[in-house]
Amino acid sequence: MTRNEVNARYRREADNAFKTISNAKPIADYAKAEQTFHENRERLKAERLAREAAAKASTK
Repeated sequence: MTRNEVNARYRREADNAFKTISNAKPIADYAKAEQTFHENRERLKAERLAREAAAKASTK
């Protein structure tokens, strides 16, 4: 191999190693909606459990 071929090979390897992740697909609308739904459900569940715990503590 000539020196240029070796340099080109190393450059390709470096480019592949430091390539930005541009192939990542953005989250689809339905996936965003589903994720938001689950986050909201978990938040509401935590609030409900806190209210129930507060009500149970105040009755004792």
